[in-house]
Amino acid sequence: MSTTWYECKVKYRKTDETGGQKITTEPYLVDALSYTEAESRINEEMAAYISEEFKITNIKVANYAEIHPFENCDRWFKSKISLLAYDEESGKERKTNMYFLVQANDVKEAFDNTMGIMQSTMGEYSIPAVSESPIMDVFPYFSGEEEDLEKIEKFNALKASRPEVAAETEDTMEFVVEEETAS
Repeated sequence: MSTTWYECKVKYRKTDETGGQKITTEPYLVDALSYTEAESRINEEMAAYISEEFKITNIKVANYAEIHPFENCDRWFKSKISLLAYDEESGKERKTNMYFLVQANDVKEAFDNTMGIMQSTMGEYSIPAVSESPIMDVFPYFSGEEEDLEKIEKFNALKASRPEVAAETEDTMEFVVEEETAS
Protein backbone atom coordinates (compact mmCIF):
# COMPACT_ATOMS: atom_id res chain seq x y z
CA MET A 1 0.00 0.00 0.00
CA SER A 2 1.45 3.33 -0.97
CA THR A 3 1.72 6.23 1.40
CA THR A 4 -0.57 9.23 0.97
CA TRP A 5 0.89 12.52 2.15
CA TYR A 6 -1.33 15.46 3.05
CA GLU A 7 -0.09 19.03 3.10
CA CYS A 8 -1.73 20.86 6.00
CA LYS A 9 -1.50 24.63 6.36
CA VAL A 10 -1.53 25.79 9.96
CA LYS A 11 -2.16 29.41 10.96
CA TYR A 12 -0.93 30.57 14.36
CA ARG A 13 0.65 33.44 16.28
CA LYS A 14 4.45 33.19 16.18
CA THR A 15 7.08 35.09 18.17
CA ASP A 16 9.79 36.39 15.82
CA GLU A 17 13.49 37.12 16.54
CA THR A 18 12.74 40.60 17.93
CA GLY A 19 10.18 39.24 20.38
CA GLY A 20 7.20 40.61 18.46
CA GLN A 21 4.11 38.57 17.71
CA LYS A 22 2.95 37.97 14.17
CA ILE A 23 0.38 35.69 12.61
CA THR A 24 1.88 33.19 10.18
CA THR A 25 0.66 30.29 8.07
CA GLU A 26 3.05 27.38 7.55
CA PRO A 27 2.65 24.11 5.62
CA TYR A 28 3.35 20.73 7.26
CA LEU A 29 3.20 17.22 5.80
CA VAL A 30 1.43 14.28 7.47
CA ASP A 31 1.05 10.67 6.43
CA ALA A 32 -2.62 9.70 6.70
CA LEU A 33 -5.34 7.56 5.15
CA SER A 34 -7.93 10.32 4.73
CA TYR A 35 -8.51 14.04 5.08
CA THR A 36 -10.19 13.41 8.44
CA GLU A 37 -7.20 11.48 9.76
CA ALA A 38 -4.84 14.14 8.39
CA GLU A 39 -6.75 16.82 10.31
CA SER A 40 -6.70 14.76 13.48
CA ARG A 41 -2.98 13.99 13.18
CA ILE A 42 -1.94 17.59 12.45
CA ASN A 43 -3.99 18.77 15.44
CA GLU A 44 -2.22 16.22 17.63
CA GLU A 45 1.26 17.02 16.27
CA MET A 46 0.87 20.81 16.43
CA ALA A 47 -0.56 20.74 19.97
CA ALA A 48 2.85 19.46 21.09
CA TYR A 49 4.65 22.45 19.50
CA ILE A 50 2.22 25.36 19.75
CA SER A 51 0.94 26.35 23.18
CA GLU A 52 -1.52 28.93 21.87
CA GLU A 53 -4.53 28.59 19.62
CA PHE A 54 -3.97 27.55 15.99
CA LYS A 55 -6.18 26.97 12.99
CA ILE A 56 -5.90 24.53 10.09
CA THR A 57 -6.64 26.61 7.00
CA ASN A 58 -6.14 24.03 4.23
CA ILE A 59 -5.55 20.32 3.69
CA LYS A 60 -4.66 18.87 0.30
CA VAL A 61 -3.06 15.74 -1.07
CA ALA A 62 0.63 16.35 -1.74
CA ASN A 63 2.13 15.02 -4.98
CA TYR A 64 5.33 13.56 -3.52
CA ALA A 65 6.25 10.07 -4.67
CA GLU A 66 8.79 9.66 -1.86
CA ILE A 67 10.03 11.51 1.24
CA HIS A 68 13.74 11.27 2.12
CA PRO A 69 14.95 12.71 5.44
CA PHE A 70 18.69 13.11 6.04
CA GLU A 71 20.52 13.68 9.32
CA ASN A 72 21.89 17.11 10.24
CA CYS A 73 19.69 18.89 7.69
CA ASP A 74 17.17 21.58 8.50
CA ARG A 75 15.29 22.38 5.27
CA TRP A 76 13.17 20.47 2.76
CA PHE A 77 13.66 20.59 -1.02
CA LYS A 78 11.38 19.46 -3.83
CA SER A 79 13.27 17.47 -6.47
CA LYS A 80 11.67 16.92 -9.86
CA ILE A 81 12.79 13.67 -11.44
CA SER A 82 12.00 12.93 -15.10
CA LEU A 83 12.04 9.24 -15.92
CA LEU A 84 12.82 8.63 -19.57
CA ALA A 85 11.13 5.75 -21.38
CA TYR A 86 11.19 4.77 -25.02
CA ASP A 87 7.76 4.02 -26.48
CA GLU A 88 8.37 1.28 -29.06
CA GLU A 89 4.96 1.66 -30.74
CA SER A 90 5.28 5.36 -31.53
CA GLY A 91 9.07 5.40 -31.64
CA LYS A 92 9.19 8.43 -29.33
CA GLU A 93 10.88 9.08 -26.05
CA ARG A 94 8.43 9.73 -23.24
CA LYS A 95 9.02 11.52 -19.94
CA THR A 96 7.21 10.79 -16.71
CA ASN A 97 7.73 13.26 -13.89
CA MET A 98 7.68 12.50 -10.19
CA TYR A 99 8.59 14.58 -7.16
CA PHE A 100 10.69 13.71 -4.11
CA LEU A 101 10.84 15.73 -0.92
CA VAL A 102 14.48 15.62 0.15
CA GLN A 103 16.01 17.05 3.30
CA ALA A 104 19.23 19.06 2.92
CA ASN A 105 20.97 22.28 3.99
CA ASP A 106 21.19 23.87 0.52
CA VAL A 107 20.23 23.26 -3.11
CA LYS A 108 23.53 21.60 -4.05
CA GLU A 109 23.26 19.16 -1.15
CA ALA A 110 19.62 18.46 -2.10
CA PHE A 111 20.74 17.67 -5.67
CA ASP A 112 23.52 15.40 -4.34
CA ASN A 113 21.07 13.64 -1.99
CA THR A 114 18.64 13.12 -4.88
CA MET A 115 21.44 11.68 -7.03
CA GLY A 116 22.31 9.31 -4.16
CA ILE A 117 18.68 8.16 -3.91
CA MET A 118 18.43 7.58 -7.67
CA GLN A 119 21.83 5.84 -7.91
CA SER A 120 20.35 2.32 -7.90
CA THR A 121 17.73 3.17 -10.56
CA MET A 122 18.12 1.03 -13.65
CA GLY A 123 16.33 3.31 -16.13
CA GLU A 124 17.36 6.64 -17.56
CA TYR A 125 16.37 9.76 -15.67
CA SER A 126 17.22 13.42 -15.31
CA ILE A 127 16.76 15.92 -12.49
CA PRO A 128 15.52 19.10 -14.20
CA ALA A 129 14.68 21.03 -11.02
CA VAL A 130 15.49 21.23 -7.32
CA SER A 131 13.86 24.01 -5.33
CA GLU A 132 13.41 24.84 -1.68
CA SER A 133 10.05 23.73 -0.35
CA PRO A 134 7.99 25.79 2.12
CA ILE A 135 7.29 22.57 4.11
CA MET A 136 8.31 23.19 7.72
CA ASP A 137 8.21 19.61 9.02
CA VAL A 138 7.13 16.10 8.04
CA PHE A 139 5.19 13.77 10.33
CA PRO A 140 5.29 10.15 9.14
CA TYR A 141 2.70 7.72 10.52
CA PHE A 142 5.20 5.77 12.65
CA SER A 143 8.19 7.83 13.69
CA GLY A 144 10.27 4.88 14.95
CA GLU A 145 10.22 5.96 18.58
CA GLU A 146 10.13 3.22 21.20
CA GLU A 147 6.47 3.72 22.11
CA ASP A 148 5.48 3.53 18.43
CA LEU A 149 7.52 0.35 17.97
CA GLU A 150 5.75 -1.14 20.99
CA LYS A 151 2.38 -0.21 19.46
CA ILE A 152 3.38 -1.82 16.14
CA GLU A 153 4.56 -4.99 17.91
CA LYS A 154 1.35 -5.17 19.96
CA PHE A 155 -0.75 -4.62 16.81
CA ASN A 156 1.15 -7.30 14.89
CA ALA A 157 0.86 -9.73 17.82
CA LEU A 158 -2.90 -9.16 17.95
CA LYS A 159 -3.19 -9.53 14.20
CA ALA A 160 -1.21 -12.79 14.23
CA SER A 161 -3.07 -14.31 17.16
CA ARG A 162 -5.94 -16.65 16.51
CA PRO A 163 -9.10 -16.79 18.57
CA GLU A 164 -9.23 -19.75 20.93
CA VAL A 165 -11.32 -22.59 19.58
CA ALA A 166 -13.64 -24.09 22.17
CA ALA A 167 -13.19 -27.80 22.79
CA GLU A 168 -15.55 -29.88 20.75
CA THR A 169 -18.78 -30.32 22.59
CA GLU A 170 -20.44 -33.66 22.90
CA ASP A 171 -23.64 -34.04 21.00
CA THR A 172 -26.32 -34.85 23.57
CA MET A 173 -29.33 -34.79 21.30
CA GLU A 174 -31.17 -38.05 21.13
CA PHE A 175 -32.73 -39.34 18.01
CA VAL A 176 -35.18 -42.15 17.85
CA VAL A 177 -34.08 -44.58 15.24
CA GLU A 178 -36.83 -46.82 13.97
CA GLU A 179 -35.70 -50.26 13.15
CA GLU A 180 -36.69 -51.59 9.83
CA THR A 181 -38.71 -54.74 10.00
CA ALA A 182 -37.97 -57.51 7.61
CA SER A 183 -40.91 -58.58 5.49
